[in-house]
Amino acid sequence: MSDKLFSTRDEPLASQDLAVCRRVHEALCSGLDLDRSSEQADRLGALIIELYRQGVHDETQLRVLAGGKRG
Repeated sequence: MSDKLFSTRDEPLASQDLAVCRRVHEALCSGLDLDRSSEQADRLGALIIELYRQGVHDETQLRVLAGGKRG
């Protein structure tokens, strides 16, 4: 039996992790002209956190994968 009951995706994000996600979210909302309190911005934030939990920790990659780099 495994000593680990939860995967790393179940672990809470640390302050540094949240800071990365916040910077990416703010940059994308600004670049896409989204109101940060909108439902679309909420969905974008959830996507960024999910990507981060899946192992994408580079800010540029997060922006690209979350849809921030167009053409």
